[in-house]
Amino acid sequence: MIEGRQAPNWVLVSLALMALLAWLSLDAVTVAANRIVPGIPQAALTVMGGWPALLLALPLLAVVVLAWRPDRRSLWLALAAVMAVLLLLPFWLSAAASTLVSPDLPQARIGIGTSFWLLNFLLLLAMIELRTRLGLSRPQGWLLLLPVVLAWWLALSLWLEPLALNREYQARSEQFMAALSMHLRLVGAAVGASLLLAALLVMLMRRHAGARKAVFAVLNVVQTIPSLALFGLLLAPLAWLGARVDWLGALGVGGIGWAPAFLALLGYSLLPMVRNLLWPWKA
Repeated sequence: MIEGRQAPNWVLVSLALMALLAWLSLDAVTVAANRIVPGIPQAALTVMGGWPALLLALPLLAVVVLAWRPDRRSLWLALAAVMAVLLLLPFWLSAAASTLVSPDLPQARIGIGTSFWLLNFLLLLAMIELRTRLGLSRPQGWLLLLPVVLAWWLALSLWLEPLALNREYQARSEQFMAALSMHLRLVGAAVGASLLLAALLVMLMRRHAGARKAVFAVLNVVQTIPSLALFGLLLAPLAWLGARVDWLGALGVGGIGWAPAFLALLGYSLLPMVRNLLWPWKA
């Protein structure tokens, strides 16, 4: 709870100032005649005369002022200002696409620039800070994102057909869904296997105290290996096993593919699994 006025919320002030600087100084969108040629960057202040970008900057300035002497009312107003910018961004992007992409060039597309990504990222961090300061629950925080998701859905459905990401998805939706399905199955299998293996390791450590140091030593070493290096270490032995063991080859085990990704996820997830399973038993 927030009682009276407090010192400036420097986290919120910093996030709003960085968002304002990024929005007004970096490239907001890129425009390309087709998917092959590089896009031409466009700053927000150069799109539609710049006044819509300035209007979007006003709530960010308001957040800075409101966070300078925060009380509960000013933080609610700051949250409303952050929400307003997040809600307006997809419509600004839709207007920019309509202005910059000529209907005479059906292959032309608009890409999302650095400032647009940074602005969304910083505003989401500001929402987390405000949710914490206002004492909102996590479900209430997720509920705040619902109108933002609906605004993006509306913009993508009606006006953002020239958006490069949207066009790439439309052209490769089947591959995207197949890759997403594979990713979810891979993560689910790795987490399930690591949970089972972690439970076995914890039971071993409880039976044999000397095993604890050895297990944690191995798991700590695995955590220190960079992901690309781990994939490189797994490539040769998995390729050898896939070529020599018929049933492993039939499963698709090889130097590339699902097998090294599964083993890497398994290795990286074991340490937190073992620690969290062991801690209640130690208590």
